[in-house]
Amino acid sequence: MTFDPDPATAEPPPRPSRWSRWFGLRTWRPAWRPGPRAAAAAGGVRWIWRWGWRLLLVLLILYYPLGAIIIENIDDDPQFQPRGPAAGESRAVAVAADLVTREVDVHTWTPMMPFFHPAGILDNMPNFQRGIMAALGRFSTELMDQLGRTRGSSQTDRDLEQARGFLNEQPNVWIWQPSVSIWPSATSAQKYRAGRDRLMAYNKRLAAGQAVFERRADNLQALLDRIANDHGSDSAVIDQHIVEQAGNLFDTHCDDIFYFNKGRLYANYLLMRELGRDFDGIIREKGLSNAWNGTVETFRIAAQLDPWVVWNGWPDALIIPNHLAAQGFYLLRARTQLREITAILLK
Repeated sequence: MTFDPDPATAEPPPRPSRWSRWFGLRTWRPAWRPGPRAAAAAGGVRWIWRWGWRLLLVLLILYYPLGAIIIENIDDDPQFQPRGPAAGESRAVAVAADLVTREVDVHTWTPMMPFFHPAGILDNMPNFQRGIMAALGRFSTELMDQLGRTRGSSQTDRDLEQARGFLNEQPNVWIWQPSVSIWPSATSAQKYRAGRDRLMAYNKRLAAGQAVFERRADNLQALLDRIANDHGSDSAVIDQHIVEQAGNLFDTHCDDIFYFNKGRLYANYLLMRELGRDFDGIIREKGLSNAWNGTVETFRIAAQLDPWVVWNGWPDALIIPNHLAAQGFYLLRARTQLREITAILLK
């Protein structure tokens, strides 16, 4: 015979394990009921946290796009003029120095900005500024080697030598660059300011008759040849990119090429315009006034190309254009006109 257990008799609870007893001791807190003031303070902290992180998220979302919109300024003003060069100074040197001032001090030098700065997300303006400085670096080199000395055997001008060194520095050096040094260093902007100061010092000595600016046909011809060679290299980059990427609607590199070329064309347009006044006597003597003005105008047109979006479509496309091909046409036209001028200067 069997008997069912008495339902009124409860089974004893299971004995807790050692782990649960130890965990209970660790998580035990004395019972405490906050007073009205403490409860109000805790509620205020929760309210600040609840809304604070949301406000911080909104600020971070707006920080980059709004900051980038405020900073970006692709300044291709064709009316930019040097600030009143004195008698005897070179207008080309003056406009080069003022262009550095505008891009470094008036605007922001964006190629060196780190990722946490709003300018760090910019793409077109940094390439435009790199192109400008590439042209000014070339001009400073030829100024030291050709225009700023009597002959190849004469002494190099000290100010021009230093300007050449500073203006040909890398454009993307910030205060701290671990790939170069673990210690802080001079930024690209600081070096470009130093190069500008050397150009201005040279120009002042030139006005005082203490420096040389040889206005000879062979010096002008050498400078124009170097400018033509640079644009020839740019045209090869355009050609290779069109061959490899034409028709790619998601090409993210074509605008880099376009704006770098735009910056170099713009700086060379300003330099050519002012060199025309520095070498006015040579140009008139050789009968180059019309050819020179036409070349300057081609540089201006090329520098003023400003599509809303840079496309690298097929060269014969019906709908999607190829802005690199359009820019390359004017670039090569300017190069051809430079070669025509240098051919006449050699006679």
